[in-house]
Amino acid sequence: MQVMPKKLPPFVTVERSRHGKVVFYFRKDKGMRTRLPDFNAPTFDEKYLTALAATEPQKHAKAGAGSLAWLITRYKDSGAYAALSTATRRQRDNILKGVATKAGHHPFKSISRKSIINGREARATTPAQARNYLDAMRGMFRWAVDAELISADPTETVKNPKRQDGDGFIAWSEDDVTAFEKRWQAGTKERVWLHVLLYTGLRRGDAVRLGKQHIRDGVATIKTEKSKFKMEVSIPILPVLAETLATGPTGDLALIVGGNRKPLTKESFGNYFRVACNEAGLKRRSAHGVRKIGATRAAEAGATDKELDALFGWEGGMMSKLYTQKAERKQLAKQASEKIENAQRPHLVSAGPHPAKKLG
Repeated sequence: MQVMPKKLPPFVTVERSRHGKVVFYFRKDKGMRTRLPDFNAPTFDEKYLTALAATEPQKHAKAGAGSLAWLITRYKDSGAYAALSTATRRQRDNILKGVATKAGHHPFKSISRKSIINGREARATTPAQARNYLDAMRGMFRWAVDAELISADPTETVKNPKRQDGDGFIAWSEDDVTAFEKRWQAGTKERVWLHVLLYTGLRRGDAVRLGKQHIRDGVATIKTEKSKFKMEVSIPILPVLAETLATGPTGDLALIVGGNRKPLTKESFGNYFRVACNEAGLKRRSAHGVRKIGATRAAEAGATDKELDALFGWEGGMMSKLYTQKAERKQLAKQASEKIENAQRPHLVSAGPHPAKKLG
């Protein structure tokens, strides 16, 4: 049964056909009447907004005032947008550009929760893209509420898509590290790449920014890019890393460099590093997976939650607990196995040396 909405959008009327079916129509003033899908149909918003846009005077459509494209432009000129990291702005630029191209002519005040859900579902086959889309739209509409351009945020109650099963990026194993080092010997830029990631625990975006200017008295100090409050982390340069950096090749303002000894962007470094992994026979390995083995090594060496938070720039203890609890379970499993083995091992009773027989 068709559920009747409490309030219809502007210029929408509802009728019943002679067969008793509920039918929705769009008509503004004395313009043409356009048949719309059922109100609960996924395509209702799209068809409604298309019909509404078609009734706008050409001069308004050309100016774009009040359109979604207009809102996107205003948002990108805002302080809220400028406060985002360079990498986040670059990512959202691409998303918002696509939204403006496809639906920029629609009035932004007509964008509903259902419109946002439809955008999410259109990207459902790639959950990461769907989440990035929602992050971009949330950021814009939350700003629009603060700027008093709209009274309600249509993204507020829209849920993120469920994450796919698995632990995300594949964590490197010790065998992976050995294979990479065997392929990329000391003196190669690829060896520098791995060791900077492995022995600092920095994210890819922070690792490409790390340079000699950040290192004082054997300690690298840098403000992380991704942390909400730009957290400062201090990382001792271990001897193995110091040796790799001394061998190079490195740059001055960036330890990680390309073939021309020029700094690399976060994205280009990720691509080059993946190619280096492939040449070492390590398929589906990434820079982030190196960070995981670094955290695993630290946790298995006895690092506490707070120590991991300080080293890796995490907040709240949630990420660090994943590693410390996993390391604790591994140690407990080892202890339990030893107890089982000891319980099942037969007791060896030493009879001692046989007494010498008396002669005569």
